[in-house]
Amino acid sequence: MNGGDLKFHIYNMCGADTGLGLERARFYAAQVACGLDHLHRMGIVYRDCKPENILLDDAGHVRISDLGLAVDVPEGGSVRGRVGTVGYMAPEVIDNERYTFSPDWFSFGCLVYEMIEGRAPFRARKEKVKREEVDRRVKHEQEKYSSKFSECARSLCSGLLAKCAAARLGCGAGRRGAAHVKAHRFFLHLNFARLDAGMVDAPFVPDPHAVYAKDVLDIEQFSTVKGVNLDAADDTFYGKFNTGSVSIPWQTEMIETGCYAELNVFGRGEDNKEVPTADLQLVPAATTQEDDTGCFDFARRVLCGAKKVPARLRPVAVPAHLNSLQLSVVIGHSDELN
Repeated sequence: MNGGDLKFHIYNMCGADTGLGLERARFYAAQVACGLDHLHRMGIVYRDCKPENILLDDAGHVRISDLGLAVDVPEGGSVRGRVGTVGYMAPEVIDNERYTFSPDWFSFGCLVYEMIEGRAPFRARKEKVKREEVDRRVKHEQEKYSSKFSECARSLCSGLLAKCAAARLGCGAGRRGAAHVKAHRFFLHLNFARLDAGMVDAPFVPDPHAVYAKDVLDIEQFSTVKGVNLDAADDTFYGKFNTGSVSIPWQTEMIETGCYAELNVFGRGEDNKEVPTADLQLVPAATTQEDDTGCFDFARRVLCGAKKVPARLRPVAVPAHLNSLQLSVVIGHSDELN
């Protein structure tokens, strides 16, 4: 996505601790809420909503990326897993309790807070603090609001960042919880039908000639899964793959452009039905040992200890009919001499 991610815009485009402003944050929050609504209706909990994973396309609209931690929630059931990013995980995730879609609305509240305030609610920018301390703040400390928040924005964030999942905004209607979030007065003057249809202009349109990234190597903090640690042996193993990793945004872009759609078009056989082309029919051709020369047109080189005989010194096999003709000529010539 040419627009970069929201983390870059929050911390590199708007100055230190200034935030994106209420109107711009409102637009992005509404689009992310629509995305979460779509996932929840399909029974998927995202579990990694944070500024790094919210990308902007060419028109400035939001695209949710990196569903590596997403999981299906069975109908009428729940899931468990202490996964996510430190500072964005809900208290019930930290305590490894069972949950459905409540973690997404807590991390969504962290995202809205960070867009407005210019810093995360439970950890300052580049603050050196242990994970255990951040988890303690999430579970026990109340977030602080500055003058950047309007009364509506503060009400929305405090409802989303409730410590108890049962009291949290959006968590009282299961898969339809997004309706309660969209109905909040923070989005009062926003037409969600037009927003879903892409008919609302974005407050910021990326410059197609600009690069919205501080550094291509600036990966910083990844989402973590408890109990999985990579060591030197893993690095050596992954180093053997010359293709590397393909980012989720790149995969999405390839899918949207449809540049590989032609690979799924087959030819038609005699019955006018689609059939795979010859290169897709994995039936090996019958070969014999004598004429098998490998994948090249020229003869295969035989490695042996014997000295290679030049072609001009190799014996030439003479056909039988030529042998008889040659013998008759020799006999006739000898009769003439006699």
